[in-house]
Amino acid sequence: MKLPFIKPVYAHCDLPCGVYDPAQARVEAQSVKAIMDKMANFEGDDRIRALFIKEERAELVKHHLWVLWTDYFKPEHLEKYPDLHDKFWKATKQAGECKHHSEPAEGQKLLDMIDEIAEIFWATKKA
Repeated sequence: MKLPFIKPVYAHCDLPCGVYDPAQARVEAQSVKAIMDKMANFEGDDRIRALFIKEERAELVKHHLWVLWTDYFKPEHLEKYPDLHDKFWKATKQAGECKHHSEPAEGQKLLDMIDEIAEIFWATKKA
């Protein structure tokens, strides 16, 4: 059955450009860092809830980075930015580190790594 309202769309990634944005990973990483900033003041159930939310948000950071890494970036981007795979690998590893650390410096490190990836992303969008 051919549906008349569906026609092929061609894009270099899974969806037409404009749907990918490193801001999604950054927003979740900001939540991770904000929780880390406040953790010292939490006790009991509040601390448990904060840890759970921090873990969840760090996992979402990994998800959003993986989507960018695997669905947006292509071989031509790697040619221009040969350390791109390494940046993504280190950033996703850092998101994992944030799951079992509470020091705000670890959260800031993650944010800095995402910012480096975002610079490359926006440079490729302008190209």
